[in-house]
Parts: sequence; C-alpha cells; structure tokens
Amino acid sequence: MPVRVQTQDFDLGAEIAALRAGDPRVGAVASFVGTVRDVNDGSGVSTLTLEHYPGMTEKSLEDICTQAKARWNILDTLVVHRVGALRPLDQIVLVAVTSAHRGEAFAACEFIMDYLKTQAPFWKKERTPQGDRWVDARASDDAAAERWRG
Repeated sequence: MPVRVQTQDFDLGAEIAALRAGDPRVGAVASFVGTVRDVNDGSGVSTLTLEHYPGMTEKSLEDICTQAKARWNILDTLVVHRVGALRPLDQIVLVAVTSAHRGEAFAACEFIMDYLKTQAPFWKKERTPQGDRWVDARASDDAAAERWRG
C-alpha cells in the first residue's frame, strides 16, 4: 500500500508497472490521474501551489487505502500526491488499485479519490490574473464522498 507525497513528477507507466509487477493474481488495474487545469471558477490559473502537513497527510492517505481494502476485495493500492508549485498540464495525483476483477478496482479507486479530496490535509492556492486565492472545498466533492457512507 505505497503512499508518497512528493514535489517531483511521477511516471504513470512505471508506477503502475511496479504496482502490479510479479503478482499473477492481478486481473485488473484501475487508475486515476489528476492534472492542473488552466481555468478554475472562471479565472485563468498560472500556478497551483499545494501545501500539506507532513506525516499527518501520509497517515491520512494510508487510512483511506486501508478503508478501501476493508470494503473491496483488492490486492494493492498506490497513491502518489505532489506538493509545491505546479503549472497547468502538470500531474497532481495518481491513485491506482489492483484486484482480480475490474469492478472492485474501479470502485476502490473512485472511493480513494473521493475520500482523498475531502479527508486528506492538503491546501491549494491558485495564482490568477486577479491575484492569489485559496481554493475552497467543493460541495460536489463532499457529496461524492458522502455517497460512500452508510
């Protein structure tokens, strides 16, 4: 259950190859890659800066992956999340899940991403033509996470 928070970019193909390497039980790999957009809430974005609470952030991500393993019959998970200053087109986050079957992998991957967006301690600041602004949590992210409860 690798979890990494880092400033450097990641190689999607290499990360997924490493996650499934040597495990003949893997019949499915589901993944999600989030990237920086050039527009958010109607304003141009030149830079997205992500901050986190070291130690606490990794623990939170590990807890989310543990919850996914308890809910679905999955083999392994991977979360790589970048911090620091990023530009449009840069990769921000990778969530990948391996399992024997696609349904379990898809569900667990979506769950991890939904919970990551709402539960992990990251803070985002955008640089726009109007100045810097902190990015508030979205109601749609809260609603996505809420559907997994209950």
